[in-house]
Amino acid sequence: MEKQCYTIEKKMSAAEHGMIMRDYLKKEIKVSRRALSAIKYKGGQLLIDGEEKSVRHVLQEGEVLTIVFPPETPSDFLLDEAIPLDIVYEDDTVLIVNKPAGIPVIPSHQYPSGTLANGLLRYFKDKNLASTVHIINRLDRNTSGLMLVAKHRFSHERFFKMQKRKEIHRRYLTFVEGNIEQDRGTIDAPIGRRDGSAIERMVDWQNGRRSLTHYKVLTRCQDWTLVAVRLQTGRTHQIRVHFESIGHPLLGDDLYGGNMKLIGRQALHSFEVSFVHPFTGESIHIHKQCPEDMLRLITEPINLETI
Repeated sequence: MEKQCYTIEKKMSAAEHGMIMRDYLKKEIKVSRRALSAIKYKGGQLLIDGEEKSVRHVLQEGEVLTIVFPPETPSDFLLDEAIPLDIVYEDDTVLIVNKPAGIPVIPSHQYPSGTLANGLLRYFKDKNLASTVHIINRLDRNTSGLMLVAKHRFSHERFFKMQKRKEIHRRYLTFVEGNIEQDRGTIDAPIGRRDGSAIERMVDWQNGRRSLTHYKVLTRCQDWTLVAVRLQTGRTHQIRVHFESIGHPLLGDDLYGGNMKLIGRQALHSFEVSFVHPFTGESIHIHKQCPEDMLRLITEPINLETI
């Protein structure tokens, strides 16, 4: 069975009558020059009422324009693996998956198999999609929670631009050591690489990039504080580095000095994703509760709607 390429179909209205197709694709569909070149040279099609046309075609009211995006070839390092996926939202352009802790997002030399991307590749294959995996936001291997994944290159381009404009909003829950005194606060400290480490980051006031983390205290216990976090910037390990820098490392985060007694991984969960959908204009707002290893630290469930 032939795989399904991503397709957009639009019926031309009186407002589009007389427009050159190239201009319509750029202004109304937001097709970039790069994407248009791929359609032309890598197996896509531009059809008017089922007949292939060039971008110089003058649109007429009532015509049906069909944009067929080219098939995509997965990278060689991706393996097709059957991995359980907790998909909490999906449409033709994007899906939101709840990643368990302990699962790497993409393959690496250390983790060539068992990754989220490998499982998604199998999922796309089972749905007969001519697409590869396009991760919009990553999470560390031992961080759990919501991730956005574009289902084709054109969608990824739109969501990536939204992310650059800070139009995709994500919030996290974390348990940090000790008691944070302020109920709300902002950590404004630049982050850079730690000398001698390919992985570890640190607050670097001379060479680091500006990094902003906003937090709200939800619960205090004798040994820890439960905090809701919103990132204004998205540096590697930002939450982990920032809370370590103010003397409150994440529980279970041994890389940054966290205590491992209560939980065996950094107690960090991406619980909320929200955005205005770039293709439909719909407001998308998704919550996902913390996994059991975090929930067992408290006596009452966390009401995500009220945070």
